[in-house]
Amino acid sequence: MKSKQYIEDLRNKSVEELNADLVAAKKELFNLRFQNATNQLENTSRIKEVKKNIARIKTVLTAQQQ
Repeated sequence: MKSKQYIEDLRNKSVEELNADLVAAKKELFNLRFQNATNQLENTSRIKEVKKNIARIKTVLTAQQQ
């Protein structure tokens, strides 16, 4: 599965890289929501995917900080 590979990639990153990825994912989510509100978004499942990626990044960040 690609989500398992994504999680492994996250675990190999530093805290700074994870924070940068988190900011980028939040910006992408904002843009997707904006496109959805203006009826320009074709692939609405991308919103759900980005939300899950944000949760994955936060989970790995929390695990690394302990």
